[in-house]
Amino acid sequence: MTSPAQRPDIVSETFGSPKDPPILLIMGAMASMLWWPEAFCRQLAGRGRFVIRYDNRDTGLSTKYLPGAPTYTFEDMVDDAARVLDEHGVAKAHVVGMSMGGMLAQSMALKYPERVSALTVISSSPLGVDTSGLPGMTEAYREHSAQGGDVDWSNRRQVLDFMVEDARAIASTLHPFDEKRTRAMIEADYDRSGGLASATNHFLLKGGGPERTVRNLTAPLLVIHGTADPLFPVEHGEALAKAVAGARLVKIEGGGHELHRNDWPQIVEAIAAHG
Repeated sequence: MTSPAQRPDIVSETFGSPKDPPILLIMGAMASMLWWPEAFCRQLAGRGRFVIRYDNRDTGLSTKYLPGAPTYTFEDMVDDAARVLDEHGVAKAHVVGMSMGGMLAQSMALKYPERVSALTVISSSPLGVDTSGLPGMTEAYREHSAQGGDVDWSNRRQVLDFMVEDARAIASTLHPFDEKRTRAMIEADYDRSGGLASATNHFLLKGGGPERTVRNLTAPLLVIHGTADPLFPVEHGEALAKAVAGARLVKIEGGGHELHRNDWPQIVEAIAAHG
């Protein structure tokens, strides 16, 4: 675990009763807890769950580091997730991770198997499995992503415009893109976080821990993946489910790299049924 001197403040929030079975939500790169929408969390809590969401390092109200110079590793973020459970007096939880959070969740389940009763991985890729034969991000998304290098991350308008376009680029192909709601959420995240420059540190992280493979997973696994995900094409979700005996794969038709409100009923039902 991280030494006390290095430990950041990790800010978290809960929904539902602590007497109910706990669910820990881990979000992806550059994303604070707000990317697990409050209404989504309340729907999960409404299914009789004690839901915990938190701000990763360098996001939201949690500890920030100098942009371009993170002094922590991916492994430290795995330990952060376990500490969040400690802070809420939770011994074991159903851990749900999305995107990079899905990689953190896999790592947590392998490093701390006694803390993870069930694992759900959304829009991510298998840990410690050869993915070289799987399709990479789409060309359209690659072109959009490259534009991030031209963004002045200290300029609020530039950052907001880029992030809204990023959300559009990874959105569902089946449901309409709600630009007004998306911009409002990103504005709230930007202002609450005091800017998003530090969050770009997530793209610079080194592993910092031992090699792990999801093939050694002992917790029951649910994989949720959109069929139109441009960042991690659905084949990544299929490979993850295939790597773990007994895993269940739920495909979100037309789903992008997001939690679209229209897909919440299917996603919430799958998570609640899993553990």
